Amino acid sequence: MTPGIPGFAPSFPGVTLERLQSWLPTIITVVVAVCAVIVALAVVSRLLRRLAPRAHWYLFGFPLLRLRMGHSWRHLCLNAGLTGTDRPTTGQLGPLLVKGQPIMPVLPLLRRIRPRSFGATAVILLHPGQIPEPFVNAAEAMAHAWGVHAVRVDARLRGRVRLTILTADPLTSQPSEPTTKAAEPSEPPARQAAVTTYLPATTAPVVPAVAVPADLVAETGHREDGQQWVIDLVTFPHWLVTGATQSGKSTLINAAVAQWATRPVALVGIDCKGGMELAPHAPRLSALATDRAEAANILAALVTETQRRMRLCRQHGARNIWQLPPEVRPVPVIVIVDELAELYLVASRAEKDEALRATTHLLRLAQLGAALGIHVVVAGQRVGSDFGPGVTALRAQLAGRICLRVNDEETVKMTLGDLYPDAVEAAQQIDPAVKGIAVTTADDAGWIRARSVYLSPEQLAAVIAATAHLAPVLPDLTPPAA
Repeated sequence: MTPGIPGFAPSFPGVTLERLQSWLPTIITVVVAVCAVIVALAVVSRLLRRLAPRAHWYLFGFPLLRLRMGHSWRHLCLNAGLTGTDRPTTGQLGPLLVKGQPIMPVLPLLRRIRPRSFGATAVILLHPGQIPEPFVNAAEAMAHAWGVHAVRVDARLRGRVRLTILTADPLTSQPSEPTTKAAEPSEPPARQAAVTTYLPATTAPVVPAVAVPADLVAETGHREDGQQWVIDLVTFPHWLVTGATQSGKSTLINAAVAQWATRPVALVGIDCKGGMELAPHAPRLSALATDRAEAANILAALVTETQRRMRLCRQHGARNIWQLPPEVRPVPVIVIVDELAELYLVASRAEKDEALRATTHLLRLAQLGAALGIHVVVAGQRVGSDFGPGVTALRAQLAGRICLRVNDEETVKMTLGDLYPDAVEAAQQIDPAVKGIAVTTADDAGWIRARSVYLSPEQLAAVIAATAHLAPVLPDLTPPAA
């Protein structure tokens, strides 16, 4: 019995009350210090979340996510049926084969958990006999278990599944403008094209003299999986963009033009609504049509240009312009057609021949231009079979598709239905309150939701002013008047 406290006996041998009393100040000091550290970390975390969200994620958010993933992985796999087995589940009982549930399930391995600006990535190593489908179905369960916005499952790799973990919806906040960065003169052309982005009016753009394929890639925003949204004219030479008024269609085109304007490419505008939409781009355009007659003439001149480029490729034994020597390689041409309906719809018999001439030349460019460096980006508020049989033939040549919010179901089906029937419903559910949301072609994912970057009129004007001197002169085409 300890003297002074009747009935009290220490729980641990050798620990007396006097010793506990001597430790008490130290214990209190440690507890106070720990509490102070926790409070300090909470304050720092809140400040970083507000002032430096990315630093907060790497210092606090990702370590906590890593702990949640490790703690819940076993329960998640057992409840979602993601386990495998290292022993056969079928055995022989006399003349019968008996199949049962594995008694000792084996968890798939969760490896390579890496932080990213949008969340994290991880790789799941599958056991022999496992297939990716259960992991695709369990994506929502993973998101709930880890407390994140969404988990995207990529099952293209054999024997493994790649996870993209999104901590927030990338499409709920307006994408920020890409960071301005000019290429160093010593860099090779391909690298220069890849890093040249929006430039202020006071900065002279640094671009290579000869175009490279990277010049045809424009970053226009970001996708719902956290990756950059790009319009890639190499992977998909021609694009169809549909969107109702105030859906973000013009914003998307502005973002793409602002990227292409800094590259050694020619931009040609077809805007039969009097040039109102593409007028801000005029100083950088090599030609601009403001009515259907001008559009027919410009498209006819570009068809003639395709014939010239065919002869050039034939002389050098090349199958496309990128196989030509740099000194003879012609400049790529990007034809932007705003409001396709103005080319197709006619109000009188006199306009029929003019419309047929313009749309026929546009179809020929879409059929012949891919290998010859002439690319078509067609935009409109709606696209329908009532335009005529030519619009279906044109659509077949436009492999890249972008559908923003539209007002009718037929436009959605014409834009996405022939390539991605399951994307039609997703496009019809676009929230009208959020501008710039689109369902778009993705080279590796079939289709995906994305949101375009917002470029203010002042920013666009600065880019056009800084790059106006880069507009090349094309044969038989007159640059637009100032």
